[in-house]
Parts: sequence; C-alpha cells; structure tokens
Amino acid sequence: MRRIIAVANQKGGVGKTTTSVNLAACLALSGSRVLLIDLDPQGNATMGSGVNKASVNESVYDWLMEGAPLSQVTHRCQGGYTLIPANSDLTAAEVELLRSERREYRLKERLVDVTAHEYVIIDCPPSLNILTLNALIAADSVLIPMQCEYYALEGLSALLDTVEGVRATANPKLAIEGLLRTMYDPRNSLTRDVSRQLIQYFGDQVFRTVIPRNVRLAEAPSHGLPAILYDRQSRGAVAYMALAGEIKRKHEFRTAP
Repeated sequence: MRRIIAVANQKGGVGKTTTSVNLAACLALSGSRVLLIDLDPQGNATMGSGVNKASVNESVYDWLMEGAPLSQVTHRCQGGYTLIPANSDLTAAEVELLRSERREYRLKERLVDVTAHEYVIIDCPPSLNILTLNALIAADSVLIPMQCEYYALEGLSALLDTVEGVRATANPKLAIEGLLRTMYDPRNSLTRDVSRQLIQYFGDQVFRTVIPRNVRLAEAPSHGLPAILYDRQSRGAVAYMALAGEIKRKHEFRTAP
C-alpha cells in the first residue's frame, strides 16, 4: 500500500533535506520501492542525490505544471530510489499556481497515477507556501524534523496549526508521521529538556530514533550520496536506517489484518 510522506518544517536548517534523502535511501535499501520528490526550488535534495540540478533537462516543474510524463523527468539514484529533481524553475511554479484554479490540489492530482512506489517522500520548501500546501494536501502524513531548541518549539506550533487547517478543509486524513529529533547532542541540557517536553506533549508521535550531530552525515551531500552509501558505519547512517525500520514497522502494524 502506497504511503505519501511530506517532510516539512518552515524553519530552515533543521535537517529536512538530509532526512528526505537519507530516509528515501534507507527505505529503498531495506527493499521498498521509493520515489523522492524534490519540491524545493533550491534543489538541495537533487544535488544530495548526485543529480546536477543545473544540467537536468526536465524537472519537477515540467511534471507538475506542464504535464510531462513521470518517466521523462525521473532519475534513478545510487541509493536505489527514484528522484524527481528540482531547480530554480520551480520558483515559477509558485507564481503560476497562485493564478491557477484548484492550485492547492495540483500535486495530489499528478500523484493519482503514480502507483508503482510503496513510499513517496516529498522534500518541502522551508516555508509554508503554496508548494508546501500542495504537499500537505497530497500526503498521507507529515514528518517533522526539528532540533531540540527553544525556537524550534515556536515553529512547531505554527506548522501544527497549518496541519490542522489542512485537515479541516482539504485533507481530513492527514496524519502526523512523527516528530524527528535531529542534530541531537545529549550532552546539551537544553537539548535534553526540549526532548523531554516533546515526549511529554506528543507521546508516541515522537520517533524513538534520534539523529545525532555527525560529521559524516554533514559531509555526504557534497559527494552526492546519502550517508548510508558514503559511510554506512557512521552514526548518522545507522540512525537513518533505524528510522526507516521504525516507519516500516509502524505501517506494517497499521495494515496488518
């Protein structure tokens, strides 16, 4: 059964793209068919997957706005997943969507015929714009990466308000896939305090897996590789494999007869 997961947080620098790329690779390496959609005009997930955003002939813009067939825009990545790349062309889509009818539903409508994948991971822009709204309306769930710091809680509140708004108006089935603690340093007392608060308020919506601060994880995108291929023994790679396992077990439990 296909699962569409939007990876979203309007606060930048929280590990959103790192999570999208590494989760896609780890799910694929564990045997699932995975499609990663780069929905951020910065194209960081594209570059982190080893695809040069400056040289792609057709991108997510052509698929989303021009109706290009999926086979024409996808790239097979070393991690075993399929990528729809993004570049600055996607900025034009934001403007065009604002002038379109049913502008919030464009991605959902384009995904109707995309049925060959068990997981569709959407890397959202670091803002609550029309592209992010499209992702939330198309998704089954939203995965929220966040650092355990004071301002992250403020941003989380705004994102959860948006999720509630989407549930009330356009996608009543939108669930919280989970809150993912990233760049985690257990030696920091604020990190531990915020982590405790998250578990206190959100309970089992907080993933058990935490993503540590890890040099190899930070280096991997510059080599166009997910961490599991760059250094599979690194703490970052091991953590994302654990996250993929946690997500798969959760979905297998939900769909069990």
